[in-house]
Amino acid sequence: MKSLSALYRIGTGPSSSHTMGPERIVKKFLAAYGGAEHYRVTLYGSLAATGAGHGTDSVIRKNMPAGTEILFDTKTTALEHPNTMDLTAIWGDRTETVRAYSLGGGAIAFRGEATEEPEVYPLSTFREIAAECRARGYRLSDYVTACEGDGILSYLSRVWEQMKASIRAGLNAEGTLPGGLGVERKAHYLYTHKDTLSPDPGDDQIICAYAYAVAEENAAGGVIVTAPTCGASGVMPAALQYAQDKYGFSDEEVVRAIASAGVIGNLIKTNASISGAECGCQAEIGSACSMTAAALADLFGRPLEQIEYAAELSMEHHLGLTCDPVRGLVQIPCIERNAVAALSAIHALTLSGLLSNTRKVSFDTIVKTMYETGRDLGSGYRETAERGLAKLFEEHQTRQTK
Repeated sequence: MKSLSALYRIGTGPSSSHTMGPERIVKKFLAAYGGAEHYRVTLYGSLAATGAGHGTDSVIRKNMPAGTEILFDTKTTALEHPNTMDLTAIWGDRTETVRAYSLGGGAIAFRGEATEEPEVYPLSTFREIAAECRARGYRLSDYVTACEGDGILSYLSRVWEQMKASIRAGLNAEGTLPGGLGVERKAHYLYTHKDTLSPDPGDDQIICAYAYAVAEENAAGGVIVTAPTCGASGVMPAALQYAQDKYGFSDEEVVRAIASAGVIGNLIKTNASISGAECGCQAEIGSACSMTAAALADLFGRPLEQIEYAAELSMEHHLGLTCDPVRGLVQIPCIERNAVAALSAIHALTLSGLLSNTRKVSFDTIVKTMYETGRDLGSGYRETAERGLAKLFEEHQTRQTK
């Protein structure tokens, strides 16, 4: 498995697959093929279907030379990965074309080349890692530092600071999100009215305000942390900020919890997928919920069995969740899902503490299940905005205007 620095990436939204990944691809391509007379970028699969809504074309134009031709090929279906793009450099009669893939979470690959990040973790199942931890008396975060060194905690401290900064920025912002849907920012309202709404909403409203804050920052192209993706970036910050506020956990304790959650995210990324284009929203929001539940369980000092159950339970009840963003924007239903998943992670923490000795399903099994489920989803439900809510919303809007 790769370093956690390849899982938690600090960058701009709204999509790790559609903006962060393609931006890294075009920069690497230009470093190798600079100085051409003309350039062409062809987008396929989900990049073609929802690239305009996600800002893929905008980020390409920003980073490629003026005059670069951008093509949206929505017809080609025989693809190695649903987020595929061809980059062509042209010098007179000579052309060079490179195929690249945006793998999710900001990770990229070029056809015929080794993946860019080295393998850091020798074990790739929770069963193996848990056995190693028990043998050495480790917590999950100890396993992380044993594999990566203490330097990873410094990086994760930056991650946590950015998560908190994203919450603050989102809570202070008001107005309408870009993209044409007319979605109003709600985090500020939720937070500033937490003491005035009746009946008393308790802590849930604060958690939702935090999740909305980050998800809205992402939708507006602000700076967030992939945890594990841009579209699911609000789940973990919301739950961890709430836990720190309410129970007084130190930043150092939260950082170690983020490290432990990273093991869960890395296992999903390695053995399944964190890409909505590949496996639906279960791979994004489901993974974020699973990681967050594990982080909370670690933060509260729960044993490995309860951490595993919290992570498994969270993923299990997101199985089959489709990725059907309206107009390809990371807004409806994406922002709300961040809030719901943050609450679900907290509920999973409670259930895991009560029932972990009765569980029948392992985390490794649920990861495999999620991957098979995601691959069985029709392509229209995997970040193409062709089916589900995306389709019916547009049909309803069309009827309303007639």
